[in-house]
Amino acid sequence: MPAPSVTVRVPAKVNVQLAVGGPRPDGFHDLANVFLAVGMYDHVTATPADALTISCAGPGAEDVPLDAGNLAARAAALLAARHGRRPDVHLHIDKDIPVAGGMAGGSADAAAALLACDTLWGTATPRDELLALCAELGSDVPFSMVGGAALGRGRGERLTPLPVSGTFHWVFALADGGLSTPAVYRECDRLRGDRPVPEPEAAPALLAALRDGDAARLATAVANDLQPAALSLRPALADTLAAGALAGALAGLVSGSGPTCAFLTDGAESAAALAAALVAGGTCRAARATTGPVPGATTLESHA
Repeated sequence: MPAPSVTVRVPAKVNVQLAVGGPRPDGFHDLANVFLAVGMYDHVTATPADALTISCAGPGAEDVPLDAGNLAARAAALLAARHGRRPDVHLHIDKDIPVAGGMAGGSADAAAALLACDTLWGTATPRDELLALCAELGSDVPFSMVGGAALGRGRGERLTPLPVSGTFHWVFALADGGLSTPAVYRECDRLRGDRPVPEPEAAPALLAALRDGDAARLATAVANDLQPAALSLRPALADTLAAGALAGALAGLVSGSGPTCAFLTDGAESAAALAAALVAGGTCRAARATTGPVPGATTLESHA
């Protein structure tokens, strides 16, 4: 009889606005981070084991650590400690979210591992406690659990759900290699120098565009304070952004800390055409058309 297992699907995110404050004493930055979950997914399967082990398959899997430093492994260990049990589980990660691509792939895997292990172990952790564990693991992990659209305050972990009408169509241009999020924040601070940094706030026009499902208005409001730093560290991203604009995107920006570039379009046909044009232009290794918002971490199946 096969061992029981639980599989959880978890989406990528795009930051339609990322307003970054100055560095805090703890090294983090206060943010106004408007998240949108989009339809690119990792799958994490939890199966009983004699110890905590990790495996990974899919694009970029060779760059995913398979030791205790993996964020999904840390999630399993944290949940086990919360319930006074051993983290005896094997976690298999099927990757489709770009690794180190600014789309919260590692955070997504951590959220999925929490939900998968909680279901497998029957620990029935209350939702608010699961979200508190998410926040311990990382700034983007709570949103990966929740999905949809939300404003993240603090370092991004304090979430307020946002109303969204309809569906937004996106194209994501995937770059070769990744970018280190801490390195991008350091570069952001370096580029700003001693200039005063305003308190980060979500733009009312952007929130209204999401609420009304208005892609054209959203296009005028998207913004990412980390984009100059990502372009400084990876200048070739400017060519990708220019190619997207030339091919008809309503707007383009670096997703989070990059190097993935996100392009907003006015519909499915425009998105498909833009993705094809980006690949043909050779400024990215691949381009993916998808939509958002989508739900957060979701249990797909349990096998007894």
